[in-house]
Amino acid sequence: MPEYLRPYLPIFVFFLLVFGFGAVNLLLSWMLGPKKPNPKKLSPYECGITPIGDARHRYPIRFYIIAMLFILFDIEAIFLYPWAVYYKQLGLYGLVEMLIFLGILLLGYVYLWKRGAFEWE
Repeated sequence: MPEYLRPYLPIFVFFLLVFGFGAVNLLLSWMLGPKKPNPKKLSPYECGITPIGDARHRYPIRFYIIAMLFILFDIEAIFLYPWAVYYKQLGLYGLVEMLIFLGILLLGYVYLWKRGAFEWE
């Protein structure tokens, strides 16, 4: 083995053990596991509800609007916390940058409001 690869030998051994362990477990479960397929076991499971229709149907736009709403508030919470922690060090520049950021988020909020995402009927 070349001398420059010697420090990486423990990493190679570790990866070999990890992949070997995974391969052995998969092989043993395939060999020793029960194999009694029937139509009920082979059908897709959806939270205990019998699947109806095709799985490749189009989702309504409301699904995507709610997802955008979640992302909007999630991103806001993620970026507001570190800004609040370092507010004094950031000074006026940090305040202006955060106001710009909140303004952009406000545009998303207004868009979702206009699309009716907050009306739960």
